[in-house]
Amino acid sequence: MGHTLLCELGLFLLCTFPFNGHAEDAVLTSDPDWSTYFPGESVMFICDMKEGEVTDWEYKIKKDDEEFIHYNSHETYKLQISSTYYSGNYQCCGRKRSSHDPKCSNVLSLTVSGRPKATLTPGTTTISVGDTVRLTCSVERSDGWKYEWFRRTSDTKEVQLSTNDGQNKVISVSQGGIYRCRGGRGNPDFYTDISDDVTIHVTFLNKPVLRQQPYWSPTFSGEMITLTCEVSGGESTEWVYEWRRAWSVVHHENKKYWKFRASESISGDYDCRRRLRDDSYSSTDWSDSFSLMILERPLSVLTVSPSWLSPGASVTLSCVVQHPSAGWRFYWYKALPDISDKFGSYIKELLPGSINGTAQDSYIVHGQRDTAGYLCRAGRGDPEYHTVYSNPKFVWSGDFNPSASLTVNPDRAQHFTSDSVSLTCEGNSTEWRVRRFTDTSLLSYCSFWGTMKGSTCNVQKILFSTTVYWCESGSAFSNAVNITGQRDDDIILVSPVHPATEGSSVILDCKLRTENVLSNVIFYKNDKIIQNDPRGQMIISAVSTTDEGFYKCQYSGKESPQSWMAVKSVSRAESSSSLFHVLLIVGLLCGISLIILLLLFCRYKQSKDSCFIRSQSTSQSSATDHMTNQDEAQRNKCAPPPHVDASLYESIKSPDDAENGAVYSVVRKNESNDVTYSLLELKSITKKGKTKKPEESCVYSDVQIRSSPGKSAHAAADEMVYSEVKPGKSLVPNRMLLRPTPTFPQPLKSTLWFIV
Repeated sequence: MGHTLLCELGLFLLCTFPFNGHAEDAVLTSDPDWSTYFPGESVMFICDMKEGEVTDWEYKIKKDDEEFIHYNSHETYKLQISSTYYSGNYQCCGRKRSSHDPKCSNVLSLTVSGRPKATLTPGTTTISVGDTVRLTCSVERSDGWKYEWFRRTSDTKEVQLSTNDGQNKVISVSQGGIYRCRGGRGNPDFYTDISDDVTIHVTFLNKPVLRQQPYWSPTFSGEMITLTCEVSGGESTEWVYEWRRAWSVVHHENKKYWKFRASESISGDYDCRRRLRDDSYSSTDWSDSFSLMILERPLSVLTVSPSWLSPGASVTLSCVVQHPSAGWRFYWYKALPDISDKFGSYIKELLPGSINGTAQDSYIVHGQRDTAGYLCRAGRGDPEYHTVYSNPKFVWSGDFNPSASLTVNPDRAQHFTSDSVSLTCEGNSTEWRVRRFTDTSLLSYCSFWGTMKGSTCNVQKILFSTTVYWCESGSAFSNAVNITGQRDDDIILVSPVHPATEGSSVILDCKLRTENVLSNVIFYKNDKIIQNDPRGQMIISAVSTTDEGFYKCQYSGKESPQSWMAVKSVSRAESSSSLFHVLLIVGLLCGISLIILLLLFCRYKQSKDSCFIRSQSTSQSSATDHMTNQDEAQRNKCAPPPHVDASLYESIKSPDDAENGAVYSVVRKNESNDVTYSLLELKSITKKGKTKKPEESCVYSDVQIRSSPGKSAHAAADEMVYSEVKPGKSLVPNRMLLRPTPTFPQPLKSTLWFIV
């Protein structure tokens, strides 16, 4: 482009003609003279030829040895910098209008960088009340700046600070807030980008303490938590309290209490501080961290002791909360079967005295007799927070419950796993479910492992373990049974599945899958050998409570599992009731027998014209041979028919005739060769006006049933019945006391007295 065109474009270089001169004498300067320029700024180049008048010269500008501005009449040139393109080495050249010899200046280097950003550097970000902090603002690798300062808070807009400090490069502040700065230079002013925020906190000397109230660790999901930020002093000032977690403020409150519901997601370290309500940057220091651990809702764990009841024993319930912590109260429940629930749940009924919970983690149930289920849970806080209910725990009784009972078929405590077993429920209900509890604490009911038909659960295969089974109705639990499953190639002990009654006979056997073991069996009680029986069985003729224990058997190197044999003691009331029924039956039989004998006697007497054989005492010797002959004839007349080997005869002797008068009645039956005696002996109560002691006057009724030939003596002895009727003192004549004769072959265990 020619210099004429450049002049027409209005450039500020002088449009002169070429001139002759020395280049080293020309000088190129810049205004402003800065080491670095930025896009948006401008610079003025000044070209001085150092001779003649300005109007005598024409000027041009070179950049990096290439013509940048053509010759023109302006010795100054204003360069508007828009990008880094303008960085480089600049030189001006001039020529006189009367000469075309050029004269060039020195080379001037120009550096252009990207738009700058101010940097704010604080001496510290936290100061105490009354102190100040120095803030410094700078722009890197450049000069000529003056600085502007700005402050804002979270509650106020940003404002520019008024300063009288020249460049304002450094200022001192005593007020908290958010500060930033920027630099400006040139005319018109060119400004840097503004600096990053710097927050200055003014702190109070009293440091807060963060607490949880009440303090429970761990805390559980769903529980209400109260955090307090305690700071001493300044109670009359209006404050705001802040809580933060993981260095981020999560809550602020006008009160020092923060109440919220816990969840697992908010576990972590918390701290707090207090600040002025109208100045969010004037506050206390942050408190020391407080660790808050939140766990999922806990489960209560219940244990019962004992697991198996002795009738009327006390049961101790103990409740523990998972992940133990403080502040709990415990609630105790009885589990009542909910037959309508398909999942086998229980209705919970609070036990007496636990409506408001107990501070103790144990509870005693007195006088429990039947199988029962229990639950517990714990609660704390206000409003009260509760744990999950415990799993039901049971205390089992082997005694039959009148309203619910369980029977097992086959009736034994051990079975092979391939055995089919029927569990039948009986009692005051039309709807039942059978449940079991395994040695792995798994609770389930019949539909999961058997088939329920009516009131019977049929099990095709027994579980290989020791398992408790029982029945449940809508109102009661049955007795419970322990059933042990054993593999088919092993051996089992055949023992009662239900408690044996005291005094009854119990037989223990050892059994293989296909047969009973009949020889060389060793029996153990509580791991001690009690019998090595070649017959293969152990007989306890009359069990007692001392026979209770764990029994097992061993045969040919194989050993059965052990099973508990319980013995049910017979109470005095039950014993007396049983004895009463036995004596009542025996008494009735004896009475009927005596009546039959008397009827037979009367009938025989009538049929023989009232034949009697009277035996008189020797003191009546005046009635001699005539009376004797008459008696003999009478005896012959009353003799039984000749074809009957045994006869019925009586001997009645009045107590008036002799001191030891007696009445005999004997009945013999030839058909069975059995003989029945009825012996009645009546002794005088008075003699010659003297009263005898009641025990000296007796009436005996001796009924003996003798076995036919071929029976053993032992069996015959078992068939004897004795009855003694003995008069006692009474104001009423002929009142007698009836009691068992003490010389029975097998004495009765109790004595019952009757007044007859």
